[in-house]
Amino acid sequence: MALVIGNQCIDVKDGICTTSCPVDCIYEGERMFYIHPGECIECGMCESICPVDAIRYDDELDPENAIFADINREVFRGADGELEEPGGWYANAPPIRDHPRLAEYAKRTN
Repeated sequence: MALVIGNQCIDVKDGICTTSCPVDCIYEGERMFYIHPGECIECGMCESICPVDAIRYDDELDPENAIFADINREVFRGADGELEEPGGWYANAPPIRDHPRLAEYAKRTN
């Protein structure tokens, strides 16, 4: 099982999840956060603190968010298809490029 961030995070990016992650495996993207599947230790701290209820274990995703299991994995794949190991997120790190599928989601305004 892996933890996954779903569509509730798009254009919200509260970021409190990054403060609870003991291994810094949650990376900021341009429109949402992503959990690196190889770095995550599946402790569930981020799930319990997410204010928009966007984080779930992949086997608990509702049908609307099932695609986000792939999106959270694929955003960390390099051009060769291999999983890249960025080495941990840190505050003020430049955002990673969003997965192309996010373009399908309308921009949210608060």
